[in-house]
Amino acid sequence: MVVAVLAVLAVPLIGGVVAGPVASAQPQLAGPSTEFTVLAAEGQSVAAAEQAVRAAGGTVVASNAAVGLVTATAPANGFTERVTRNRSIFGAAKAKPIGRAPKSDAAKPNAVEKEARGGTASTASPAAKKPVGMDPLDDQLWGLSSVRSDLARTVQPGDKRVKVGIIDTGVDGSHPDIAPNFDKAASRNFVRDIPNDETGAVVDGPCEYRGCVDPADHDDNGHGTHVAGTIGAAANGFGISGVAPNVTLVNVRAGQDSGFFFLQPTVDALTYAGDAGIDVVNMSFYTDPWLYNCTANPADSAAEQAQQRTIIEATQRALRYAHRKGVTQVVALGNQHSDLGAPKPDATSPDYPANATHPRQVDNASCLSLPVEGDYTIGVSSFGPSQAKADYSNYGTEQISVSAPGGYFRDGYGTDWFRTLQNEILSAYPRNVGVAEGNIDAAGNLTPDGVAAGIQKAVAADGRVGYYQFLQGTSMATPHAAGVAALIVSQYGKGSGAGFGLDPDKVQRVLEGTAAHIACPVPATVDYLKEGRDADFTATCVGTPDFNGFYGHGAVDAWSAVTHGKPYLP
Repeated sequence: MVVAVLAVLAVPLIGGVVAGPVASAQPQLAGPSTEFTVLAAEGQSVAAAEQAVRAAGGTVVASNAAVGLVTATAPANGFTERVTRNRSIFGAAKAKPIGRAPKSDAAKPNAVEKEARGGTASTASPAAKKPVGMDPLDDQLWGLSSVRSDLARTVQPGDKRVKVGIIDTGVDGSHPDIAPNFDKAASRNFVRDIPNDETGAVVDGPCEYRGCVDPADHDDNGHGTHVAGTIGAAANGFGISGVAPNVTLVNVRAGQDSGFFFLQPTVDALTYAGDAGIDVVNMSFYTDPWLYNCTANPADSAAEQAQQRTIIEATQRALRYAHRKGVTQVVALGNQHSDLGAPKPDATSPDYPANATHPRQVDNASCLSLPVEGDYTIGVSSFGPSQAKADYSNYGTEQISVSAPGGYFRDGYGTDWFRTLQNEILSAYPRNVGVAEGNIDAAGNLTPDGVAAGIQKAVAADGRVGYYQFLQGTSMATPHAAGVAALIVSQYGKGSGAGFGLDPDKVQRVLEGTAAHIACPVPATVDYLKEGRDADFTATCVGTPDFNGFYGHGAVDAWSAVTHGKPYLP
């Protein structure tokens, strides 16, 4: 799968400062009107960046004052060279993707670890802390019992004032398990569907809605809805329930239908979360087109290096802004089965334009996978039902914070549950996605393919119908941790009304302090060969039971967090 976005051209940095104007003729503007993202230099105002855009021959479309990002239109050729000569500009980028990412494909390969199937399918006033029970399909959710949500909800099922932002591909707000907790008014969609690019290549496929902007309660991929269900599906006697079944879910969409996340929507989503009073955000993705953004990788061209510096700077500003505004940021560690403190060579970047990918050595000191390696993030690794580190999960003491259930299809080697879907994570599945994928027919019945894929269907007495699918990945581990973080805010938050919340640093201390310690395996090096993986998956756990590279501070524990978290609050 190949996709292109943000083809940045910016002047090189000299000593960390953008080089000044050079005495040469202005480049000529030519080509069709194109959308650009322009980032102001540190300390420069958005107004100054807007003026630079206009002076370079562009038209300002929108601005993000929190980060200094300006969206502009200008002729395709010559604009970036012009605007980046201005001292008020850090960098500029084409904002429209160019490449191919067929909608019929699943999310980008590193968003969710897909296994070959064929395994066995089997703002309101606070509500009182009324215990809530479990739902009919919860006996298939081993992750809920692993994080002890079943116990925690008897004390703290979540507070409606606590808002969890799902920065993902969208959320199906009509799903019967999500609708009771979904805040459509607060939800936002920061992306436009891209039917095809200027070369005619398909990106997202046909637009489902006029204007190519999906409603704020729609998900045409399924990834975001799955995440939302794990965090906060309602305990309503139907289908499944989430880790924090009484919190409020907010769709803060930054992902395309195709599963790709571009810089502008990601930054807009983060700053909106800060401005809208979101308490916790879940980020189960990395920002395209670079798996690792390097400041000056010798394998990259000067323009590619400038692009990556722009992505790093804009993302870091957005993460810092959201943190200052009180947002706890929970992020997937990634599915490249790599030690993030000693990254493997990157053979997947850039994932656009077509045939642009080239092998790169990754220097850990100057390369970041974003957002997980950005500031103020809580990195989450994934384990399976046996608590074995999932073969695909990234690891390493440098970035990990905690671990959580993310599914591991190949867990339980030598037992009946090896290579079964029940080793994965079951959560909400949009009907429209199921129909598009051939798992649900037009009448709402499961097809033979749907049955083979383990799709579940629940029907309520009043006619409500919900669908559920199994997935695995650090994308599935992260919402377990985000749900526990939401319970921590619910239990220990202060203030009233819109001012209710808890400092994200305190949330992190409780989350890490109450996590259940898990020691490194013996032997500490795990090769996964008997599970059918090659030697590239071999991983070595370093550290103590208190903190190590496979599990961080331990497995998130909702019960301990809401009953024993006070000592970690200053």
